[in-house]
Amino acid sequence: MKPRDLTSLLLLGALWGGSFLFMRMAADPFGAVAMGGMRAIVAGLCFVPMMASRTLLAEWRAHWRPIAITGIANSALPFLLFAWAARHLPAGLSSIFDAITPLLVAASGWLWLNEKLDAWRTLGLVVGLIGVLWLVGGNIGGAAVDHSSLWAMAACVGATVCYAFAVHYSRRRLHHVSPMTSTAGSQIVAAILLAPTTFWAWPARNPPMSAWLAIAALGVACTGFAMLLFFRLLARTGTARTMTVLYLIPVFGVLWGWLFLKETVTANMIIACVVILLGVALTTGRSSEPLPAPIADKA
Repeated sequence: MKPRDLTSLLLLGALWGGSFLFMRMAADPFGAVAMGGMRAIVAGLCFVPMMASRTLLAEWRAHWRPIAITGIANSALPFLLFAWAARHLPAGLSSIFDAITPLLVAASGWLWLNEKLDAWRTLGLVVGLIGVLWLVGGNIGGAAVDHSSLWAMAACVGATVCYAFAVHYSRRRLHHVSPMTSTAGSQIVAAILLAPTTFWAWPARNPPMSAWLAIAALGVACTGFAMLLFFRLLARTGTARTMTVLYLIPVFGVLWGWLFLKETVTANMIIACVVILLGVALTTGRSSEPLPAPIADKA
């Protein structure tokens, strides 16, 4: 990989890992529902100019139903679930849970779609599961964990389940549609669907400027710009190399939480993160078929 592409890969990992930092900053002032909705609205507005293209607009009109379903599964629901989790979990911890998405993609493909798993991928799923259990078990054993934290961890897992469904669904229903059309269309759908609940759940007190800046960073930097960077990398380096960004997301998520929010990085988190990423490496790196590229922002 050329130095310029490596720099772009690191920047992409930093942006997607940073989304957990910005969610943590905006979740309490906005509330989970309003924050998740504002993230979708800002991101959707970033993609509106792209739909001016006649090609993209024609694809959207021909495939709007599967694009809409993908928008719900890959953006609207995960945005709300991660927003709710951000009110109760450190940013670094949420980013580690996000890393299990490739494991769920492989496991669901095997359980429900009869996709074959070789010995290495099976080992990867087992190792990844051990990492998740280690992460959850270590946090349950902590003195500060309450029922809200446990539900927040469940919300993170639920968001990754949505991502896994979106990967399989888009692979079958949108494989002939350009990724940019799928991404722009699904983000705009998510924005439209979440707009009513966003205004219904609007906080009584206007959020501070820092929260507004976090929302802007989520929508513009971590979604709009990050996706353009992702597609550029995909074209230059291919799917296999570009998808190594999955290993960088939790690393940057933990790093940003520690640097800017003074979050505690425990030995349990580090061990669980390493074990989960090892499982992801075994599950995706040994596969004859690379993990499908995401069609919306990954986080």
